[in-house]
Amino acid sequence: MKTLRILLVEDDELFRLGLSIKLQQQPDLQVVAEAEDGETAIELAKRYVLDIILLDVGLPGVGGVETCRLLKQQHPNLPILVLTSRSETPLIGRMIEANAQGYCLKGIDAEALILAIRSVAAGASWWDKAATAEIRAAFIDTPSTHTLEVIENPLTKREQEILALVAEGKSNQEIAELLYITAGTVRVHVHAILQKLEVRDRTQAAVKAIQKGLITKELLKQ
Repeated sequence: MKTLRILLVEDDELFRLGLSIKLQQQPDLQVVAEAEDGETAIELAKRYVLDIILLDVGLPGVGGVETCRLLKQQHPNLPILVLTSRSETPLIGRMIEANAQGYCLKGIDAEALILAIRSVAAGASWWDKAATAEIRAAFIDTPSTHTLEVIENPLTKREQEILALVAEGKSNQEIAELLYITAGTVRVHVHAILQKLEVRDRTQAAVKAIQKGLITKELLKQ
């Protein structure tokens, strides 16, 4: 079993200590370095060989969003999982734009957090349900004059339908049954959606589509 080398970036000393102890109880997780601010995190990322960074948002100095952006500029293939108590929609959007691979809220069950770390380190993404629901709710509840950025929609009507169901958490098989098509056809459409939106997975595609206004309210409410 490969040991995942973690950089833990958290300014709350007691929380950082407790989290570090909890993580290192797992045989495949090792906290190799800790930082209490973004500047230190950036320097430590240059010094250590890492598999994942666990990053708080409310950091002193440059802050979590800018820290994430700078880290991804310097280490584009190094996964970053955000762990924060904040779930504001604009903040989540900025972390997505900064190329974070995951977003967890503090208070998450320890087993779920460990699974999120392993998943993100393996190349997947992990977006807290409450966080993504915040974005979706903001879109649905905003009047027609909403200020969310809207771009030219590159998706076909069928792709929009499928992505709306993805945003509802439906599996490929469930989508296939609802639209009377095969699961294989759904996979082809999902692959096309990921390519068009330039994202790595289904969750990022759904979040980006909602942010950019690519999924209509009518589709989401069906």
